[in-house]
Amino acid sequence: MKRINNSLIALFAGLLLVALTVPAIAADGEKTLTGVGKCAKCDMHKTDKCQNVVEVTTKKGKVIDYYVVDNDVSKDFHKNICKENKSVKVTGVVKKDDDGKMEITASKIEVVEK
Repeated sequence: MKRINNSLIALFAGLLLVALTVPAIAADGEKTLTGVGKCAKCDMHKTDKCQNVVEVTTKKGKVIDYYVVDNDVSKDFHKNICKENKSVKVTGVVKKDDDGKMEITASKIEVVEK
């Protein structure tokens, strides 16, 4: 009887550990950001070459610029926002770069119709 109780305790402890770990793993995955798509060079005058930026306003009113890492997805989309800002939805992996800027490596970018 004591073995069964110990086994059940170990089983529940293992399940609890897995339940607490799964959200941490999911947090490292892709996120979707919705905001204003801008060109870091042409509109914002912050870089020497064109680069997509998603300007996101938080619920508390803080504005965060997410620089979109150059890849095929971002390069193909850039023509949509280089000369004109548009509402966009970007899905990808978010991280902070060495300079403290927020970056997103996009797997999908689309214009959001209002």
